[in-house]
Amino acid sequence: MKILVTRKIPEPGLRKLKNFNAQLTINQEDRNLKHEELNNLASDADAVLAMLADNIDADFLKSHPGLKIIANYAVGFNNVDIEAATNNNVVVTNTPGVLTDTTADLAWSLLMAISRRVVEADKYTRAGKFKGWAPELHFGSDIYGKTLGIIGAGRIGQATARRAAGFDMKVLYHSRSQKEDFEKETGALKVGLDNLLKESDFVSLHVPLTDETHYMIDADELRLMKNNAFLINTARGPVINEKILARALQENWIAGAALDVFEEEPKVHPQLLNLDNVILTPHIGSATDKTRNKMAEMAAESIIDVLSGQKPENVVNSNIYDK
Repeated sequence: MKILVTRKIPEPGLRKLKNFNAQLTINQEDRNLKHEELNNLASDADAVLAMLADNIDADFLKSHPGLKIIANYAVGFNNVDIEAATNNNVVVTNTPGVLTDTTADLAWSLLMAISRRVVEADKYTRAGKFKGWAPELHFGSDIYGKTLGIIGAGRIGQATARRAAGFDMKVLYHSRSQKEDFEKETGALKVGLDNLLKESDFVSLHVPLTDETHYMIDADELRLMKNNAFLINTARGPVINEKILARALQENWIAGAALDVFEEEPKVHPQLLNLDNVILTPHIGSATDKTRNKMAEMAAESIIDVLSGQKPENVVNSNIYDK
């Protein structure tokens, strides 16, 4: 059995794979593989432990008939053509659950940092501009008692909303389905997207990237938001039209934004780079040692299960087992 790991993952996951009776190829360079490199390295692989940046399309899957599993080192899987994988009898897995609270923590880190202008204040202080306390220095916005709008009330969206209780916030959410237990626990109210955008002081995105959610935050949506509201995105970059967001921030349609993901990742729209009312972080939603180690173990375990003839726990295309 041959396993390709497209980018070096934390040691707990590698240790599991090394202890499995298989030939292991690991990309040792600190970068994502180019598509041609990925194709070449996976030429005779039985399993690929893939990054979200790896494009696993129909052509790739057809070109590697011996492939049995794509184990995505992420909760997302929009980089994989799921239908093509199923048609080619390739199991696709992900790493859900483990990064829920870690990502919710980051969403709150970004929310607090943008509302209180923490990054701006840090730059100001480092530049030697701080000459002493002043009554109107770096006014920010309160969080306590405001309204938090959650778009996408899955695991991470709900975990983010739960943290609002400590700030006595009203919680609105927009989701395809009613979340009755979530409502009872948090007092959250399900509303339409337009109402959520109009009423929220903070809007936090937690949706997967699909045809339906692509550019779900565009000009019309940004125009609906309050001019003193903030937008937080720890979901997927293309959920927001970055060009329009840059305009909205420049023209003060909204007060600010904080982004951990980007439309053409790792590229960032150039108009965002010089704005003070936006915080930009390099996709670190799950970036804690505990969480990334567990993700590595989960991906490795999925590969070992499939290559051992077992059904793994986190199968994205579970209908493959009905064939």
